[in-house]
Amino acid sequence: MIDPDMRDRILAEPERILDDRDLMAALIAANERALGSNIVDLRGIAMERLEARLDRLEDTHRTVVAAAYENLAGTNQVHRAVLQLLEPGSFESFLTHLGGEVAATLKLDSLRLVLETHDDTGTEAIKRLGSVLSLARPGYVLAAMQGGRAGKPRPVVLRQVVPDTGELHGEKAEYIRSEALLRLDLGKGRLPGMLVMGSEDPHQFKATHGSDLLAFFGQVFERIMQRWLA
Repeated sequence: MIDPDMRDRILAEPERILDDRDLMAALIAANERALGSNIVDLRGIAMERLEARLDRLEDTHRTVVAAAYENLAGTNQVHRAVLQLLEPGSFESFLTHLGGEVAATLKLDSLRLVLETHDDTGTEAIKRLGSVLSLARPGYVLAAMQGGRAGKPRPVVLRQVVPDTGELHGEKAEYIRSEALLRLDLGKGRLPGMLVMGSEDPHQFKATHGSDLLAFFGQVFERIMQRWLA
């Protein structure tokens, strides 16, 4: 016989048993054993299916919440990086910030600006910023973003790279395993530019990832660059 005190507690608070999934599963299993092997308990089968559906819903819920937090964290990163772009008072300081604080905020191992020009010799100031700024001949941006494929590339290209193919990242090329390329429209009458982001993590940038935040960052960067060039 069940202990009287325990019986009284169960009768007083039956919802505690109903809320305990493990206890309910044990009771259902005991009921099925009592019925014998020749009887099929449809209620038990329905309960099992409901439990399986609930497990899937909980997994989906956790996945959605995790994705939401990750997206929020990414949004905060981009917003901080944009504020850092607005701080410098000179173009050289702006580029220094780009390769330093901004790259660190975005958790990048490489961040460079490529500008197309008809004269890629550059000034002394530009040469000093070689780790951040790169000059290229007209057509270079399109070719780099196409990556050997035909057709017009998207404004943001995400892809993985293999050793010895990360030439866009200068001295850090041998360590880069994934990259994001952002095409920059620098205004009417000007040649295009490109932001090159690189990571040692091969999974940081993939073609299957969303690019909305990077597209927003690129649009902000375009407007800031247009003001500097003006």
